Amino acid sequence: MKKQSQSKRKIILGLTGSFGSGKTTVARIFRSLGAKIIDADRIAHRLIKPRTKIYKKIINTFDRDILKKNRAIDRDKLAEVVFNNKYLLKKLNSIVHPEVIRVIKKKIETSSGRVIVLDAPLLIEAGLQNLVDKLIVVTITREKQIERISKKTGFSRQDILKRIEAQIPQNVKSRFANFIIDNNGAIYQTKRQVKEIWKKLQPLRH
Repeated sequence: MKKQSQSKRKIILGLTGSFGSGKTTVARIFRSLGAKIIDADRIAHRLIKPRTKIYKKIINTFDRDILKKNRAIDRDKLAEVVFNNKYLLKKLNSIVHPEVIRVIKKKIETSSGRVIVLDAPLLIEAGLQNLVDKLIVVTITREKQIERISKKTGFSRQDILKRIEAQIPQNVKSRFANFIIDNNGAIYQTKRQVKEIWKKLQPLRH
């Protein structure tokens, strides 16, 4: 984590967790409290649109079998390929991550927000800890995680486990955390935890 300076005008909060842990919900609660959100996944999705530099690199690496009829990248097909091959997953990340990081840095620099939440599932994997002042990890039990992802996506248990296991385990991520949010309960319990963190950050916000 980067050091907080007295003259710092922005507080950068890293928000991460395992696949399906509920980071998007937590980010939404932070937004309601006044934080600006930088969504790393949304940035990545925009960067792989047709005719972009990243799009061309991905096609050159994975061929046109991963394209939809409209020539857009079929993210489900691409995921199926990379989550069955660790080398190809690493290759994809090496193509996408540097550009995502570049955009994130620019957004942080140009944001007018006093508190910025960087919502990034691969925050630790991509080495982004040095960009944030405090790290928040959202945790959830494995069974609850599988249940929620299955309801939301329709993925099989096997496919869900492949995606979960491609990330750093959440107990390891938690070792880096300044704050941990237990997202196993009801939404009001998650909101309460977010508000407690927001309150603890108040001295830094003034």
